[in-house]
Amino acid sequence: MQTPGKAIRSRARFRFGGRHAVAAGVPARRVAQVSDRRDRASGAPPFIDKIAWIHLEDRRLLGARNAGRDRFYLPGGKREPGESDVETLVRELAEELAVVVDGATASHVGTFEALADARTDGLVVRLTCYTATYEGELVPSREIDEITWLTSEDGHRVSAVDRLVLTHLRDADLID
Repeated sequence: MQTPGKAIRSRARFRFGGRHAVAAGVPARRVAQVSDRRDRASGAPPFIDKIAWIHLEDRRLLGARNAGRDRFYLPGGKREPGESDVETLVRELAEELAVVVDGATASHVGTFEALADARTDGLVVRLTCYTATYEGELVPSREIDEITWLTSEDGHRVSAVDRLVLTHLRDADLID
């Protein structure tokens, strides 16, 4: 486990002049279940729309834990009004991990849906996941207390939607 507040130096096998390459061969996954938009009040989104970064090293997935939370989540977050997926990814990773993501290298991995944690109203999280290269050192910033590396055995440490991602990556033989 990563020590809170400490940086993770990249051990990526693919480095190009300070740029870190993404894991090749992450298969795409489509949404298996789409929320019924009629279940929500008029004007309210039918789901929580989040963008996440899939960053693999040594067959492990990067996870981040927010201040005051017990669970780890994939780095990323909610889009600002008018933002594209890639703009959200770039902004969120700069805020959370103090790295510069090259939006031109972003590649869609999959979109996953599951019930939102700590919600009793049946609200779903839709997590749209991307890989992308980055520059810099992974450092917990702003609301992030800790970063760590996850395997498929860490399902109990993450949210329901992130468990789907772990399963997908394990089934693709990309994480242990």
